[in-house]
Amino acid sequence: MTSTLPDIAFLHELADLADTQTLPRFRSQLNLHVGSKPKEGYRFDPVTDADREAERVMRELITRRYPDHSIMGEEFGITGSGPLQWVLDPVDGTRPFLCGLPVWGTLIGLTVEGRGHLGMMGQPFTGERFWADGKQAWRNGPQGLAQMHTRKDIPLAGAILHTTSPEYILRTPEVNFNALDDSTLMTRYGGECYAMAMLAAGQIDLCLEYALQPYDIVAFIPIIEQAGGVVTTLSGERPESGGKILASGCPRLHEEALRILNS
Repeated sequence: MTSTLPDIAFLHELADLADTQTLPRFRSQLNLHVGSKPKEGYRFDPVTDADREAERVMRELITRRYPDHSIMGEEFGITGSGPLQWVLDPVDGTRPFLCGLPVWGTLIGLTVEGRGHLGMMGQPFTGERFWADGKQAWRNGPQGLAQMHTRKDIPLAGAILHTTSPEYILRTPEVNFNALDDSTLMTRYGGECYAMAMLAAGQIDLCLEYALQPYDIVAFIPIIEQAGGVVTTLSGERPESGGKILASGCPRLHEEALRILNS
């Protein structure tokens, strides 16, 4: 059987399915059983029925439609093998999900020979989707459909920096966050995956993450790259395997920020 490359309509189908499991449980106690997974450095790493059920229904559709594709998901690991792999995070930002904050999202990525090719983030509460179709990046929501472009030609002193949580700054002294923070216009925290979408949309210039898994970043790699941005590890390598990640709207800004973070 030959591996078939899907179109972006299939990612919308997957996101529609995930929405049926996540949205009814958001700001609701409907079937929302909350547990914790063991994770080094955390006393609480939440997982809910929204995470598990959204991944389950996406996996079922992928397996039915593309049985020769591999799947990597946060909740159920890796199944299958081959050149095409789906990378799923059913609820990226489970903590804000539990807090009722709409900065979580469903992440759907597809790698071809290990490289991010298609990606989508869905935020059903705000009615937004952000995606890359293999050539361009797009958003759709209450303000309509539009192509996304990252912000360019911003000096570092005018750049907006985002990182998810300040707790990593003290844990990772080898990353010179304070120097980058001092060099930018302002720094904001807590936007989770929504901040990455806003970088692709030209609202944020730099997103720094300290400990991503593949399912946290693969969907955003094509979205940011096809919007004109750059995503690498802090050592400048491809980011598909996760780790310490910097995403930037502008290649020049990316190189400047990497130099500071590694100084």
